[in-house]
Amino acid sequence: MRDPMPGGQPPEARVLARFLAADPEHWPRLAPRVTEAVGMATLERIVHATAARTGGFDAVTDSPDGLIVSGSTGRVRAWAQAGPDGELTALRIEGAPYTPPRHRPRLPASLTWAVPAGLVVLWNVVALWTAADRLAWAGDLAVLAACWVVVEGWGAPVMHPRPLRRTVEAGAVVALVSAWRLPGLPTGHGVLRLAVGALVLAAVGWPVGAGRLHRWRAPLSRPLLFPLEGSWYVVQGGGRLLNHHGRVPEQRGALDLVALGRYGTRTRRGREPTAYAAYGRPVRSPCDGTVISAVDTVRDQNPGEIRYQPPYGNHVFLDTGREIVKLAHLRPGSVTVAEGDTVRAGRLLGEVGNSGNTTEPHLHIHAERDGVGLDLEFTGVPGRLYRGRTIRARS
Repeated sequence: MRDPMPGGQPPEARVLARFLAADPEHWPRLAPRVTEAVGMATLERIVHATAARTGGFDAVTDSPDGLIVSGSTGRVRAWAQAGPDGELTALRIEGAPYTPPRHRPRLPASLTWAVPAGLVVLWNVVALWTAADRLAWAGDLAVLAACWVVVEGWGAPVMHPRPLRRTVEAGAVVALVSAWRLPGLPTGHGVLRLAVGALVLAAVGWPVGAGRLHRWRAPLSRPLLFPLEGSWYVVQGGGRLLNHHGRVPEQRGALDLVALGRYGTRTRRGREPTAYAAYGRPVRSPCDGTVISAVDTVRDQNPGEIRYQPPYGNHVFLDTGREIVKLAHLRPGSVTVAEGDTVRAGRLLGEVGNSGNTTEPHLHIHAERDGVGLDLEFTGVPGRLYRGRTIRARS
């Protein structure tokens, strides 16, 4: 490595650069916790595999995507933590080569749903108010209903900015008011238009309904205690079409939960993690169990950005004796338990944060048995758990 301690870089980059430039015999001194936790043999394997992917180690630099380890033939992302004495206290290196994104999104991700939905609703308002006959009106109404199913079922409308969400809702109401025209319209001959609208509605309604009713047929041994208080919105949950966790076997039944604020949305004013209604809310143990992993030192992400970090961020994993229950993305400094602790259901574990693989403060929870995700069930929360559902939990 030509410059193992480049100037102007954060401590984590400097500590990692020094570690990668050192001979393995010095690793126990430079990274005692990492060496003890992983073992010299495994650590050598990881470092050598990384060197092979990058063509050696030239520099470690900071970027919006995380620490970048560069060599003569490639780059990889890394995450590291530096102790007060300059030692490397935690390390994670991505296995795939790093390719920087060509374009970073300028609009919030929620607008990718809200803006098209608003345009479709506007089109439907015009179409329903100008329909020449009843069948044409009914066909246009079916298209509007299909749009609403998409927005409510796939689009997580609570994630949209409140003014835009209310504008879309008001547009739908204005469209429905056009029904007063029906008595004065002829029946017409727009059977094909009605049939097309009905097919569109069925085409989007069936998969959303199936996703909301989906079960993996792998239940928990007993229901869990819901770990949060107040109103929470399921952003990810249900079958594969409604839950991006579905492609990961151990997380397939996972839920992502965001808190709802005073006006039914998940943010207050501002773009810091503290601006979100979920941030800092207490998380309690959903079950009796033994803590098998607890991490408390991963920094929060900036909302809307994902730097490379351990995917779960700050977390608590509990072993019930039959299942492993995982709660993730907690606030740094908030975790109240340590590995080996025995906890009872209802005990405070930490607070909702924005650490790990997350774009905004929320709680991730899932349960697994033998590496396979289970259907979640909570006492006092009847019915299926799917994207778009609001859960109102009691204290």
